[in-house]
Amino acid sequence: MLKLSKLATAVALVVAGSAAMAGEVEVLHYWTSGGEAKSVAELKKIMEGKGHTWKDFAVAGGGGDNAATVLKSRVVSGNPPAAAQIKGPAIQEWASEGVLGNLDATATAEKWDSLLPKVVADVMKYKGNYVAAPVNVHRVNWMWANAAVLKKAGVKGTPKTWPEFFAAADLVKKAGLIAVAHGGQNWQDFTTFESVALGVGGTKFYNDALVKLDQKALTSDAMVKTLETFRKVKSYTDAAAPGRDWNLATAMVIQEKAAFQFMGDWAKGEFSAAGKVPGKDYICAAAPGTDKAYTFNVDSFAMFKLKDAGAQKAQADLAASIMGTQFQEVFNLNKGSIPVRLNMDMAKFDDCAKLSAKDFVDTAKSGGLVPSVAHGMAIKPAAEGAIKDAVSQFWNDDKISVADGVKNIAKAAATK
Repeated sequence: MLKLSKLATAVALVVAGSAAMAGEVEVLHYWTSGGEAKSVAELKKIMEGKGHTWKDFAVAGGGGDNAATVLKSRVVSGNPPAAAQIKGPAIQEWASEGVLGNLDATATAEKWDSLLPKVVADVMKYKGNYVAAPVNVHRVNWMWANAAVLKKAGVKGTPKTWPEFFAAADLVKKAGLIAVAHGGQNWQDFTTFESVALGVGGTKFYNDALVKLDQKALTSDAMVKTLETFRKVKSYTDAAAPGRDWNLATAMVIQEKAAFQFMGDWAKGEFSAAGKVPGKDYICAAAPGTDKAYTFNVDSFAMFKLKDAGAQKAQADLAASIMGTQFQEVFNLNKGSIPVRLNMDMAKFDDCAKLSAKDFVDTAKSGGLVPSVAHGMAIKPAAEGAIKDAVSQFWNDDKISVADGVKNIAKAAATK
C-alpha cells in the first residue's frame, strides 16, 4: 500500500507540474475577416495542442485603431493581454514604456536571427532584445494588371520602367479604358507614391528620404522627379477615384474596366475570390523600376510582461508557434501574404507568392528590402501622418506646383 501511495503521489506531482506549466494565453488581434479568422483558429488549435487555454480578444476594425485604443486601457489598468497585434515603430514605442516581455530565450532556441532578414528582425527588437514575433510579409510595391485589357489595348509585355508604363497607359486610354484604378484614402495615395519614389530614385534615395527623413534627400532632384512622375500617374486615373475603397479599385481591374492598380498583395485575395488565375487572367509584377527592391509590411505580435509562470510558458510557446512552419504556411495561404521565415517550402503557394518569396530572399541579401512608410513600418506616426497628408494634398490639387510639393513634404517630415 505504501508503494502504491508513493506512486500515486509521484503521478500527482507530475500532473501538477504539467498543469503548472500550462497556462492561459490571451491574444488581442483585429483579424476578424474570413481568411484571417480561419488563421487565428489554426493558431488556437496549435496552442491547445500544447495544453494551453486560448482566450480570444478580437477587436473589429481592419486598420487596428480600435484595437490600439482597447489595448492602451488594458495596459494602463495593469491587466495587459499576453500578446497584441502591433507592428513597426509602434513596437519600440510600447517597449520604451517598459511593458513588453523579453523573447530572447525563445528566439535563440528557435534560431530567429538566422530565419529572419536583419531589417525585419530589427523591427521586432528593442535595444537588441526580441519583444515581438513576426507573422507574415506583405509586399507593397506590386503592380496588378488585367491581361485581357492589355491585349485589347495592344500593350506588349509588362512595363518595367516608368516610360514603358506611360506608353502602355496611353494605349489603354486610346482604347477607351481607364489606365490606373485608384481609390481615395491617403494611404492609397502613399502606396503609389512610395512605389514611384523607389522606382525613380532607387533604394538609397528611398531610405534617405522616406525612412531617415534626411532633408537633403527630401529636397533633391530625385524627389522633384518623383513628384513629376507621381503627378503623371494621377493623370491616368478616373474622375470618380476620390473616396473609392481600394478593393473597389481592384474590382475595376478584375472587371476589365481598368488596366493597372498599384497596391499591396492583399489585392490578390480579390482576384482569387473572383476565380482569376495569376499569369492567365491577371499579371502581378513589381512596380516600374522596382524589380530589384521590395517594400515590406510585416504583421506581428508584441508580447507583454506577465507575472504568472504558466502564462509566461504559454506566451513563449505562442511566440514559437507564430514563427513555426505549420502556422506560417496556413496563415499566409489564407491571407495572401508570404511566410516571414526565409527557409519555407512554397510548393502550395501561387505564382505571385512564389515571385514575392524569391524577391524577399534576394532583396534581403542585396539591401533592396525596405520598410513601407504607407503601412506603418518605417517612421513614427506623427511624421508618417504629416507626410501622407502632404502627398495627398499634392495628388488631389493640381494647382500645387512640384516645387511647392517638395517643400510641403520636406516640412511635414520634420514633424515630431
